[in-house]
Amino acid sequence: MIRAMRTTLDLDDDVLQAIKEIASVRGQTAGKVASDLVRKGLEPPKRAAKVRNGVPLLQARPGQRLITMELVNRLRDDE
Repeated sequence: MIRAMRTTLDLDDDVLQAIKEIASVRGQTAGKVASDLVRKGLEPPKRAAKVRNGVPLLQARPGQRLITMELVNRLRDDE
């Protein structure tokens, strides 16, 4: 069990407003929402995106066919 600790933080007005709005939608306290968001922000990135020629590559979904230049050229030529 995580023991809650009281402390005072100075938050920007827009950040506090966003936390309060999220808390209202979720039915949680602002403190719980703030803790969850900070905890999430402290996690290391899951995996850096691969980049080719300065463009991030999208992850292929299981079952999707691979788009190759050969396929693109064939589809273009069929038009």
